Amino acid sequence: MARALFALALLLATGLSAQEETETASGAVLRGLDKISGNVVDIELPAGRTVQFERLNITLTECRYPAGNPSGNAYAGLQITETGREGVVFSGWMIASAPALSAMEHARYDIWVMRCTTS
Repeated sequence: MARALFALALLLATGLSAQEETETASGAVLRGLDKISGNVVDIELPAGRTVQFERLNITLTECRYPAGNPSGNAYAGLQITETGREGVVFSGWMIASAPALSAMEHARYDIWVMRCTTS
């Protein structure tokens, strides 16, 4: 039941219809914020790769965008771990147009999706 409600909320928040097709991009641009220092960095990340931002290790599993509209909304599958901490900090999909819908909860860092890259 909770998954069905989440899926419905996702569709409503992003303006997607159930039939809208997406395409897979070669990578994504993410933005990272260190809330303590105020350091903001744009991170270009190819799909399947891992980069380090401060103490976070960010892996992009996939980036999708509306078919025929590469500059449209981005949906990024991410897995984020932190150096020196057990387990995963975030694992799931982040949505550029609705960053609060599926946000990473961390006391020091914020990560959000800006767009997919196609080249």
